[in-house]
Amino acid sequence: MTSLPPAPTKEFSEDTLEKKVYAIVESFKENIPIVNDRNRLGYSLYKFMTGEGDPPEVSVRNAKLKLESISEKDLAKQIEEKLKTIK
Repeated sequence: MTSLPPAPTKEFSEDTLEKKVYAIVESFKENIPIVNDRNRLGYSLYKFMTGEGDPPEVSVRNAKLKLESISEKDLAKQIEEKLKTIK
């Protein structure tokens, strides 16, 4: 059995909603050290911003993130404040 290379990552332009939401999540990389956790949370928050997903406090809790030096509640509050700036 062989392993295929991973699919390429599609980059969005700086002014898209996707890029802005993922950048917010990426700003917490010291608190969320695992890249896949950040990507999963970014996707959940993007769905929220498009009207399909759960709010930040639910997304943070359901994502089962490995957090360092911050609580889920504080992280959700900070993310919610940052999301308000892009609405």
